[in-house]
Amino acid sequence: MLPHLRQRGVRALLPLEDPLDAPAELAELIPEAEIAGRADLVVAIGGDGTLLYAARLVAQRGVPLIGINRGRLGFLTDVLPKDMLASVDAALEGRCERDERALLEARIVRDGASVASALALNDIVLQKWETGRMLDFETWIDGAYVNTHGGDGLVVASSTGSTAYALSCGGPIVAPHLDVLVVAPISPHTLSDRPVIVSSQSVVTVKLIDRPDTRAQITCDGVALGELMPGDRLEVHPTPRKITLLHPDKFDYYRLLRSKLRWGRGSFNTSE
Repeated sequence: MLPHLRQRGVRALLPLEDPLDAPAELAELIPEAEIAGRADLVVAIGGDGTLLYAARLVAQRGVPLIGINRGRLGFLTDVLPKDMLASVDAALEGRCERDERALLEARIVRDGASVASALALNDIVLQKWETGRMLDFETWIDGAYVNTHGGDGLVVASSTGSTAYALSCGGPIVAPHLDVLVVAPISPHTLSDRPVIVSSQSVVTVKLIDRPDTRAQITCDGVALGELMPGDRLEVHPTPRKITLLHPDKFDYYRLLRSKLRWGRGSFNTSE
């Protein structure tokens, strides 16, 4: 990739912390915090976790992202390694499809004040922490009481994140441009406690119920935000901030699903 970009006259930036030992003539090493302010395009080479990491770097800047899949599944990093150079060329020439994805904002509220906040592209997760006991907690949607849960936690996922953790919790696959959230209990104690879909403009509030050995943690796209203690609230808010993903021309979301989930492979269907 780096020699190819140099041949095109494109300056490549790498964070100082990058393990790639790139020659100085191929890439400029800069502090990671400066990447979003200086880049016109960010290329994430790895799995979906790598792209989510890159998304956190550019969330405040709106720099477009293209993902090269060197991971396992790759719902977000949808460019194959063999197509890497051609796809990056297409992105540089403005021939990729721009795909705006909504972000979520998580806030931990303690004594009426927000003590921690972060953005997420996929999901915001309440999970038990350093305890073998299940959590007891309440959910509220736009100020209306919904349910009292017992279990390992709760996933609040965007439509983009519906194919991530929420899917393993029994949630549905949601087309990425639907303006909805998936609220999915993790290993619920009661079988009737099922995932629900609500508007993406809703505010989802989670309150811990004080029980012995209650310890919970909040993560945003897999990165710890902080501990939620009894009396605290987790609030998931809509935000106008978006991430712009770049896809190869004629990107087909359902083809992606067929590829990743091996749909359409039965003996009566010979399509791709």
